[in-house]
Amino acid sequence: MAATGAGSPSRLVQYVVVRSDLVHQLSWPLGAVITQACHAATAAIHLHYGDPDTQRYLEELDSMHKVVLGAPDQAALSGLSDTLTQAGVSHKLWIEQPENIPTCLALKPYPKETVQPLMKKFKLFK
Repeated sequence: MAATGAGSPSRLVQYVVVRSDLVHQLSWPLGAVITQACHAATAAIHLHYGDPDTQRYLEELDSMHKVVLGAPDQAALSGLSDTLTQAGVSHKLWIEQPENIPTCLALKPYPKETVQPLMKKFKLFK
């Protein structure tokens, strides 16, 4: 995707935040954790399918941009979900069933500069 200039649309990004303790402390298989992220990202797109930013994101199929961040634990993930809700940021908190465990969340696609300040305290998932 070309760099955005004055007057051009902002780069859209979909943030996904995954609990890193699932892998590092609770010994979930990496594939299971990746599956959780896929569920959350798909659900966020589905829930906000009619949103203009979501539609533009999907139109750029070969240049979609996602950022996957790590939350240290369930409390941090739930706190982020609360912060996003209070800020009016549309997202899906994925709760794995039947265990009822919050595992990750995904935002609908947004212009990067709109949501990046809310995500700054989280590092790239490792």
